[in-house]
Amino acid sequence: MKILITGTSGFIGFHLAKRLLDEEHDILGVDNFCDYYDVRLKEARNAILEKDPRFRLARADISDGKVLAKVFASFCPDVVVNLAAQAGVRYSIEHPDVYAATNITGFLNVLECCRHASTPPRLLYASSSSVYGGLKEMPFREDMRVDTPISLYAASKKSNELMAHCYSHLYGLQAIGFRFFSVYGPWGRPDMAAWLFASAMKDGRPIKVFNYGNMRRDFTYIDDIVDGVVRCINHIAALPQCDVFNIGNHRPERLLDMIGIIAREMGFASLDDVKMEMLPMQDGDIPASFASIEKLHNAVGYEPTTPISVGMPKFVAWYRKWSGLDR
Repeated sequence: MKILITGTSGFIGFHLAKRLLDEEHDILGVDNFCDYYDVRLKEARNAILEKDPRFRLARADISDGKVLAKVFASFCPDVVVNLAAQAGVRYSIEHPDVYAATNITGFLNVLECCRHASTPPRLLYASSSSVYGGLKEMPFREDMRVDTPISLYAASKKSNELMAHCYSHLYGLQAIGFRFFSVYGPWGRPDMAAWLFASAMKDGRPIKVFNYGNMRRDFTYIDDIVDGVVRCINHIAALPQCDVFNIGNHRPERLLDMIGIIAREMGFASLDDVKMEMLPMQDGDIPASFASIEKLHNAVGYEPTTPISVGMPKFVAWYRKWSGLDR
């Protein structure tokens, strides 16, 4: 298939594009290489993708509707996967305008491009587990009401789900959303917990542990996330016209257990040797996440295979090389 992926220099987009290239699809990546974090990391991901002749890149911003329309028209995709977004719960509190421009206006432009295509492509897009907000009942299921977001990032992702539903209803566009849960792995983002902890340990700085360590997260390894998306692409014709699926590991892990694995892989004898600054909960954050994955399993046979005891060492091994510890 011809698959257009927005955000291919990003963490999930890079891994998804790489997997789909391995499966011999033609990929057009769309990315603006924004400087939310070190652009050198994004360029390094892109350099790997560009080694494959079936990949080409359009350096474009999805918030620019006219440019995006030209990109769509030049490629005529069968499938579109929208992963471009301004990420980060905490960053959204201080920079709300960026989230409105990319996550809402940008997604509207993607919907418009799909709608006006001569042959409308099937659309898959990234939502987020953050839409579950402060819900107490777990595991989080797709049929739960998610009307009370506690961050603008979460509100923008819930908006994407509503916009997709509207376009599906009005124009017959197939639109499948994914609520990703705490993704981690090699080539991850520097603002994510695993990277922040490993970086602090490398530099001898205290790590910031929020809610005094009383946190649980459904940490999901990147290969499992990509597997869920690829399964949906491969079974797209059998999926509903409009739906949303959780993609998680179905295992809420203690934050301190995750930190302990990273500490071991970074060369610490025990967690007691790690400097930790215990802090209260941050605005917009939640104490726990836990994905129900029954719906995605029933639809496409999704079954995650990577516990943090396997996935976190893989991330740290990559991080040690990237940061120069093992060169």
